[in-house]
Amino acid sequence: MTEHLRADPDGIARAAALLAAGEVVAIPTETVYGLAGDARDGRAVARVYAAKWRPAFNPLIVHVADAGAAEAVAVFDDAARALAAAFWPGPLTMVLPLREDAGIASLVTAGLETVAVRVPAHPVARTLLAAFGGPLAAPSANPSGRVSPTTAGHVLDPETGLGGRIAAVLDGGPCPVGVESTILGRSAPGWQLLRPGGLAAEAVEALLGQPLAAPEPSADQPTAPGQLSSHYAPRVPLRMDADAARPGETWIGFGEDGPLTLSASGDTVEAAARLFDVLRRADARGQPIAVARVPQAGLGAAINDRLRRAAAPR
Repeated sequence: MTEHLRADPDGIARAAALLAAGEVVAIPTETVYGLAGDARDGRAVARVYAAKWRPAFNPLIVHVADAGAAEAVAVFDDAARALAAAFWPGPLTMVLPLREDAGIASLVTAGLETVAVRVPAHPVARTLLAAFGGPLAAPSANPSGRVSPTTAGHVLDPETGLGGRIAAVLDGGPCPVGVESTILGRSAPGWQLLRPGGLAAEAVEALLGQPLAAPEPSADQPTAPGQLSSHYAPRVPLRMDADAARPGETWIGFGEDGPLTLSASGDTVEAAARLFDVLRRADARGQPIAVARVPQAGLGAAINDRLRRAAAPR
């Protein structure tokens, strides 16, 4: 049985105790629910991979309590510190050189010399990190390649989630951002956008004073999470940038009213927060899915990235 824990002092203490014992626990963040394990414990990290059926060559994000804890794991330069000061806590992940004395299990980095690290903003995640007192490796709390969870109920679902496969879920309510973090990596002479996400690339570029290098095509050996060509996928086929539904398709709209609409007002922030929940409800109908066009600006870039991967051949 998977325990369903309230986000109160008793629930947080129980979650911290399970993590200290090497178990894995789904936790809320502002982006999506993450499946957390002690990033220093190879057995715990292996349980994360096993619960998700996640390929072991796909690295994980290390979640830490603050920027100081991040610098104990990764090597920062002045530019990385400026990004951390501006956007942490929040939906930004940086891929940086791994410190030799970081103590991070090699499974977390998939054998790479870099580590993905972030400081989450969700108050429950922050309280748990403080109670646990160490770094947590936490990919999204869903079967690998499938639709990410934005509520505890999504995680607990035994068919589309991880119910019965993990020790517990710490219920912090719906995730306010709704898509995974933006991932940046160093790229001469500046930074590269490795994955669009909950922090708009325009905000990062405004701080840096230069454009981000574009993401490279997906490869069989990813350098950061979320780069596999097929990911975030429902069980049924999906078609994006559609003008209308074809016979037998479930329609997901944008900028219009309807039973399955990302945002009736055409707001990409609202659409990002609703994306995975709407995809799950459409998937439950068992018909192919058609999704309306979503503009690329702001969080639209992250939405379209997820839809492209959801629509990719599997």
